Amino acid sequence: MAMNKNTVLAWATWIMIFVGLALIALGAFRYDDIAGWGFASVGIGFLANAWVFNALKGRV
Repeated sequence: MAMNKNTVLAWATWIMIFVGLALIALGAFRYDDIAGWGFASVGIGFLANAWVFNALKGRV
């Protein structure tokens, strides 16, 4: 299976979505103190990067 640029960006997008949602879930359900806010904000950053990667598909 040959992976071109769009396939790599698609895989990276899905991985970053999964990690971002996992970090948000950790912040929401595992940590009750201020660390939960940090996990959730990093998770939102991962989702923002995944959005950028998705927007780059077909343009790079």
